[in-house]
Amino acid sequence: MKACNSHLFSRREFAAFGAFGITGIGMAQSMPLTAGQVVNRIKQHLGVPWHGGPTDTFKSGGEESKVTGIATTVMSTFDVIKRAAATGKNMVITHEPTFWLGNDDVRNFGTDPVYQKKLQFIRDNSLVIWRFHDHLHVRQPDMTAVGLTEALGWGKYVSKEDPRVYVIPPIRLRDLAQDVEKRLQVHAMRVIGDPESRVSRAALLQGTPPFHASTVLPKVDVVVAGEQREWEGVEYAADANTAGEQKAMILIGHWVSEDQGMRVCADWLKTFISEVPIQWISAGDPFWRP
Repeated sequence: MKACNSHLFSRREFAAFGAFGITGIGMAQSMPLTAGQVVNRIKQHLGVPWHGGPTDTFKSGGEESKVTGIATTVMSTFDVIKRAAATGKNMVITHEPTFWLGNDDVRNFGTDPVYQKKLQFIRDNSLVIWRFHDHLHVRQPDMTAVGLTEALGWGKYVSKEDPRVYVIPPIRLRDLAQDVEKRLQVHAMRVIGDPESRVSRAALLQGTPPFHASTVLPKVDVVVAGEQREWEGVEYAADANTAGEQKAMILIGHWVSEDQGMRVCADWLKTFISEVPIQWISAGDPFWRP
């Protein structure tokens, strides 16, 4: 009998194993979240294929970095990352570059004092910075479009023929510009068009859209855009008015136009990441009016 039951645990052995099992589970549950796990979950919940590329990658830290909190932002400015670190968020998910060029090419900034100070702060605070740009825009609906629409309160006005076009109650251009300025807390807005003209069809073009203004503006009275090259959309809007078309353009700035999208991103992340706090940190409007 003893030989036959040699594979069974004694009570003492079973108790010891049980204690170990519980401890093992506790250890597994308390394992810290890593930046790689955060990124993998984003890929899993994105809803579109991940195409890779040099843009949506780590700009500091890496997959094995432990995460204590996550901050989303449109622009990982020095001010934003300081605010993130002050609140215990050591992973910053930024929509735009950290080091001023498209894919954070820092080869020419080695001795630059601003680069050195920003980089040193990132290292001193063990910050992980990961960019979420190309794939965020590919996902539908685009979170930057959703965020801007929500901030303006235009969700109920979206047209059936084009999701970029909104049929709003008729309003003077001057009054619309002031309402947009107030809702988005824009410090230095620029407007093209007759301030007394009445508009009712508007388009939202967040970020720096290529010359889409020429294809959208003919369909609407006013375009609310992040920024436009002045020899493209801006010149077209100016020429339209000279031609008697009474078209308008409201430029709110790149940061402001996509900032609300990263608020939407933070809310989205909370649906599948619960181990650490998640916070949207607004980059605000960098400009001021004298």
